[in-house]
Amino acid sequence: MIKFRSHNVHNTEQIIDKKALIFGLISVFLCGIGFTIIAPVVPFLVQPYISNLEEQAIVVTLLTSVYAVCVFLSAPGLGALSDRYGRRPVLLVCLLGSAIGYFVFGIGGALWILFAGRIIDGITGGTISTIFAYFSDITPREQRTKYFGWISAVVGVGTVIGPTLGGLLARFGYSVPMYFGAIITLLNVVYGFFFMPESLHKDNRLQKITFVRLNPFTQLINILSMKSLKRLLISAFLLWIPSGSLQAVFSQFTKDTFNWEPALIGLMFSIMGVQDIISQGFIMPKLLIKLSDAQIAILGMISEIIGYSLIAAAALFYFYPLFIAGMFIFGFGDSIYGPSFNGMVSKSVDSSEQGRIQGGSQSIQSLARIIGPIIGGQIYVSLGHAAPAFMGIILIAAAIPVLHKSAHVL
Repeated sequence: MIKFRSHNVHNTEQIIDKKALIFGLISVFLCGIGFTIIAPVVPFLVQPYISNLEEQAIVVTLLTSVYAVCVFLSAPGLGALSDRYGRRPVLLVCLLGSAIGYFVFGIGGALWILFAGRIIDGITGGTISTIFAYFSDITPREQRTKYFGWISAVVGVGTVIGPTLGGLLARFGYSVPMYFGAIITLLNVVYGFFFMPESLHKDNRLQKITFVRLNPFTQLINILSMKSLKRLLISAFLLWIPSGSLQAVFSQFTKDTFNWEPALIGLMFSIMGVQDIISQGFIMPKLLIKLSDAQIAILGMISEIIGYSLIAAAALFYFYPLFIAGMFIFGFGDSIYGPSFNGMVSKSVDSSEQGRIQGGSQSIQSLARIIGPIIGGQIYVSLGHAAPAFMGIILIAAAIPVLHKSAHVL
């Protein structure tokens, strides 16, 4: 057992179960891999079931949207269930659902089976939020930020490894990354079943689950009622729509435009992940010394516009070096925008409103991740491969003055 002494007025001591800590960190690492291991191979898994190849991009983006819809609808319910019945059963069910979802997606055989796999995975997609609650239960308050940092770091490592691993495994068959994801997730379920202790004491559990706790639209309504934040959230929504579109269509775009194979697509995803870690760890702290949150956010948005412009040019001229340069510049902008936006949101309300405001912000982001891929897939097919990038230029250009005005209000 690992012991940490709490430095509160009562000088109490909280003990962290080493097995619980290891299980939690393994789970978030596997989540990071699972979220990204399928990205390089989705277009190749979809291709056999599409008679008209022009519709392939629409199907790929719809698979992303269906998953996001299921997560959006189920996450509040899973959170409430974990508060009522404990973290252990909910987390094990979520992990088991992911394993089944990967396996079903890998089996394929028909397009509806691919959608069924993503729906199963999405409905049980509350793993990360339940793990955050789990770590909140098992860690002393003064140590909690450190452990949340560990979670973010471990997820980051998983998201860097996942795409490259998926691309390499695809050499043995496009379904192999899905089977691999299913096996490692299932092994984690078995480990958790035997060694994961329950973290939520019965005295601290929710006595009754109300409809409000299950309604994903409640957070949206609550947060949009806060007038001081409307402009800031609208600007973020305009940015997240094309970002969700780009992530959903990325693999299809590189396959169609540059004829890239899964291994190269996965490597590009992983390089972007490494760049994100570098930006967060080394560049962002230096920017915070000289610039305000709003200035950093606008710098990030301008960088994303430049990135989208280069991506559009790469599509028009079929010149992949422009695409690589555009993705790096876009990735830099995205990596510095997120923390600065969260900082502005957090500083706009007092401590008693933090849970409400962050939960609502995440709900709006999830909604954008649903809408973005649907729009992106449609215009990719109807207007050309450069269309999603042009959408990003237009929407972010509109979002910058909205954010600038909101910065003066906050």
